[in-house]
Amino acid sequence: MDHNIRLYNSLSREKELFAPLNPPLVGMYVCGPTVYGDTHLGHARPYITFDLIFRYLKHKGYSVRYVRNITDVGHLVDDADDGEDKIEKKARLEKLEPMEVAQFYTNAFESNMARLNVLPPSIAPRASGHIIEQIVLIKKIMEAGLAYEVNGSVYFDVEKYSEHHHYGILSGRVLEEMQAGAGSRVLDGQEEKRNRSDFALWKNASPEHIMRWPSPWGNGFPGWHIECSAMSAKYLGEEFDIHGGGMDLLFPHHECEIAQSVAGNGRQPAKYWVHNNMLTINGQKMGKSLGNFITLDALFSGSRKEILDQPYSPMTVRFFILQAHYRSTLDFSNTALKAAEKGLARLMQAYHDLDKLKSDAQSGMDINTWVDACYEAMDDDFNSAILIAELFEATTWINKIKSGELTISETDLELLIKVYKTFVNDILGLQAETEETGNKIEGLMELIIELRKRSREMKDFQASDKIRDGLEALGFVIKDGKDGAQWSLK
Repeated sequence: MDHNIRLYNSLSREKELFAPLNPPLVGMYVCGPTVYGDTHLGHARPYITFDLIFRYLKHKGYSVRYVRNITDVGHLVDDADDGEDKIEKKARLEKLEPMEVAQFYTNAFESNMARLNVLPPSIAPRASGHIIEQIVLIKKIMEAGLAYEVNGSVYFDVEKYSEHHHYGILSGRVLEEMQAGAGSRVLDGQEEKRNRSDFALWKNASPEHIMRWPSPWGNGFPGWHIECSAMSAKYLGEEFDIHGGGMDLLFPHHECEIAQSVAGNGRQPAKYWVHNNMLTINGQKMGKSLGNFITLDALFSGSRKEILDQPYSPMTVRFFILQAHYRSTLDFSNTALKAAEKGLARLMQAYHDLDKLKSDAQSGMDINTWVDACYEAMDDDFNSAILIAELFEATTWINKIKSGELTISETDLELLIKVYKTFVNDILGLQAETEETGNKIEGLMELIIELRKRSREMKDFQASDKIRDGLEALGFVIKDGKDGAQWSLK
């Protein structure tokens, strides 16, 4: 295990050398989905991003406890402190129990993550299963004099907190501007709050509110922000290494988490705050609230004909996201997905060809320098875009070795195969769409090539050409060489 990883810390606004609090142990908390609707492409980016980080840290020898929560209560519409709970609203519209809605969409989310080859987290706690922990933390904040109760609801006192601490340390926002309304939406029920920047820790449940729990302040439900502070502390300790999420969570959600943890536990919760940038569509942020999102199921099936002219596989979607660095914006389009599909096919074809390569006495390339470059890319803030560029460099070598234009020694070939497969499979998480189907295609193609070979031996070139042309029409390319025919996908 080395210590060369540098990652961008949103808290310091610069790249820092990664030094875990208790190496080789690493604690990582990532804000999970609010489970009230279908998983969309905007969800895929953070979870693929932190899956990449999870995989690479484990590859480097760290023992990672990865916690990714499920928000199934307390997240109100418009991310506000008043109004309906997102899940309860969905339940009312569909005449279901709220937990029935939460379970349905949790199952759908986990199924989509599995198709994208996103590894399950070490722990996936639910907000509704940690009401006691949230109440305990709220009590601690109140005991510190930094929260107040009004009509059965409890609010965090941002102005009082700011007398000794920095509210805005993560986002860079200035309290005076927030108090004046800059960067803060006008909310219903403001009369309960002392200041407009205060936020709910606990909300009193109105008579029609279904999701409610007893508390020292009456029957109610937790605020949106308190759940992550309570659950991260329970499973990772009051101080842990990495807290992640999308850029859209930086304010107010993560800013409030910091304030709650400092107020209740007396310390910053995470050493490194890591945020992925947004996915856009025509330059606009993609999301449910804007109505411009596309679900993963629609992407995989190609059902949105007004946006897509074909279905795209889960691995194409994963590759599309990984081909850009996680902190850069990524614009979605049918054209971009088509390019990703071609790029992925090129990588996987080279992967397929690796085991067919033959070694020579000496090498015509510098494998060790290439290996170093692959690791340098990932060590530099998990730069999957540069890593993929390095892998494409290797595909050029693989094709040249295959055609006999380039030679490689046995030692270098073993290293090339090991490192290429490790980065493609284990770290980028790319794989053949289904191994079973791939094996069947491989066997079928070998049979067809054998039949074509027999046709040529019998001088039946009409049949031989018909087989070749038919395969080309289906997207398979047959190339005849001195060692026999080889096939590949276009």
